[in-house]
Amino acid sequence: MDGGGWRQTSVYGETDEFGYNIIKDPVHVHDFQATLLHLMGINHEQLTYKYQGRRFRLTDVHGHVVKDILS
Repeated sequence: MDGGGWRQTSVYGETDEFGYNIIKDPVHVHDFQATLLHLMGINHEQLTYKYQGRRFRLTDVHGHVVKDILS
């Protein structure tokens, strides 16, 4: 994922030698989605959809923008 506000040719986080366990800087899927929405200029806390009469957010209540990934 190069360009668009990402730091070019960088690696964020670290896994073990098998790629199974996270060793350093874990990023949850909600955080990743919040960061992508931030790069597109969308406020992830205001983006909601209605399902069965209840409003949901794509990033749930856990999403945070990962500033270390941004350039």
